[in-house]
Amino acid sequence: MNKIAFFLSAGLTSLSLSVPAIAATKIQWWHAMGGENGAKLEQIAKGFNASQSDYEIVPVYKGTYDETLTGAIAAFRANQQPAIVQVYEVGTGTMMAAQGAVYPVYQLMKDQGEPWDQNKFIAPVVGYYSDTSGNVLSLPFNSSTPIMYYNKDVFKKAGLDPETPPKTWADVEAFSRTIIKSGAAKCGFTSAWISWIQTENLNALHDKPYSTKANGFGGLDAEFTFNNDLTIRHWGNLKKWQDEGLFKFGGPVGGDNAPPMFYSQECAMYMNSSAGRAGVINNAKAFKVGFAPLPYYDDVIKQPLNSIIGGATLWTLKGRPEEEYKGVAKFYTYLQKPEVQADWHQFSGYLPITEAAYKLSQEQGYYEKNPGADVGIKQLTRVTPTENSKGIRFGNYVQVRGIIDDEFAALLGGKKTAKEAVDSVVARGNEQLRDFESAN
Repeated sequence: MNKIAFFLSAGLTSLSLSVPAIAATKIQWWHAMGGENGAKLEQIAKGFNASQSDYEIVPVYKGTYDETLTGAIAAFRANQQPAIVQVYEVGTGTMMAAQGAVYPVYQLMKDQGEPWDQNKFIAPVVGYYSDTSGNVLSLPFNSSTPIMYYNKDVFKKAGLDPETPPKTWADVEAFSRTIIKSGAAKCGFTSAWISWIQTENLNALHDKPYSTKANGFGGLDAEFTFNNDLTIRHWGNLKKWQDEGLFKFGGPVGGDNAPPMFYSQECAMYMNSSAGRAGVINNAKAFKVGFAPLPYYDDVIKQPLNSIIGGATLWTLKGRPEEEYKGVAKFYTYLQKPEVQADWHQFSGYLPITEAAYKLSQEQGYYEKNPGADVGIKQLTRVTPTENSKGIRFGNYVQVRGIIDDEFAALLGGKKTAKEAVDSVVARGNEQLRDFESAN
């Protein structure tokens, strides 16, 4: 190398060393995942960040779902909103009504030139978060559905086949009586989420409308109609079964008292989210756990429909610098990768929200190694959803769930009949719907 070439090379090297690297565009992701799932979520973000150098996803834990949604609304009003916020399924109506605040995911992906095929998602999941034209508004992330867990050891002690869980509510009642009579356990069954499991999913499984306007999907002027014979009958049965000692109430809201009653082997059966699988296994090491679909009334419907989902999706908020949205879209593409989704599903217990992630989990032998891990997905996809089993969408529904808990407590306390309690839920709930309609 001659001297001129050397000095030119040295000069260019010196120049390149003196130019600072361009900083990655930071994108805030507000979420409500604590504990192990929160740590896994941060790992997912790190995986995306390591896959490219232009964008950095910054997860920020904001507390419960309620706190996260409330915080995001307040931040938007102060023009300090994140680009991405995780919102639970009952907040969907609120987010949809926030016109001008939300950047729909189907539009975002199109605008940013990222691939988008909503058909890759499992239908009951993506349908819940779509508008009336079928466009998906938020990216499904952590979806679950309620299932039944049962104590195989207690079943065996009671003389029941541990491999044959109850299918119908008549079975649940009969099995509970056998279990208690045998002394295998003090309680037949308990349940978390009286609203989600014993009211919303109850009606969906039996193909009963929850409200007018296609369960709220058709407009804000919907009115609740679930004060039907089925709901009144079921709430009445729960009251009767409580009085007889067959059923123990898990508590209001999410039913935090239900899990300990199952883990301690006080109650033989337990209904809660499929996403609780890992927690159930970790806390129930003293006995073998079985997994089964939710029971149904076979004199109402011969074959139950699909259950409906819980969990949350990722909503993109408007008002951020334009360069952030390119990164958001690329992050959403990354989240849809089968290996990313399958890993999240297998770690967390949430459903595999894409067909490819479900297939990959099958190919990896996950369900063979973990019997019962696919009960939720099979229950969710066993039929094509009808208008009554697609899900529900209402504004102020968090408040309505509180009303459900209030009236159910009044029923169990003997202050109201089942009909009076359910009728009151509907009347008070409709007031909440009208308040939301007038405000939006």
